Amino acid sequence: MDIRVEIIIVSKLIVSFLLGAFIGLDRETHGRDAGIRTYAAVCIGATLFTAVANHLVNDVTAVSRVIANIVTGVGFLGAGIIYRNSSAGTSHGLTTAATVWCTAAVGVAVGLNMFIIAVAGSLALYFLLSLHHQKWYVKWKQKMLSKHDDGHKAD
Repeated sequence: MDIRVEIIIVSKLIVSFLLGAFIGLDRETHGRDAGIRTYAAVCIGATLFTAVANHLVNDVTAVSRVIANIVTGVGFLGAGIIYRNSSAGTSHGLTTAATVWCTAAVGVAVGLNMFIIAVAGSLALYFLLSLHHQKWYVKWKQKMLSKHDDGHKAD
């Protein structure tokens, strides 16, 4: 492998680390289990698998198989994050699992040189993760829940 290619892949890994860490920043600052390290690791791993596969094989089918396996593998990781409290009838970890899965997609985008898409995806994910700290969102959600509760009382 040419040293220039390795430097390009290392540069992609740095970008992937920064984007993944940015996505995990909100979770980290609010004490969630999955934070900067988890999100950065998922993003870096997806970038590394994608970039190496894209470099080694000039076959779109082979690269798409690698990407499909990233999607599946991170999906299993997400399944391990989700747990159900059967006594309370609630599930936990759904947002974390979904955003970890999406962070892998950001890593794939970086691995395929889709940097604008990766940055846009990272910004969207950070926004989604920070919503529950936004006063306007909390008010809106409470309003929607109270409408939902009022509808069930009429039944």
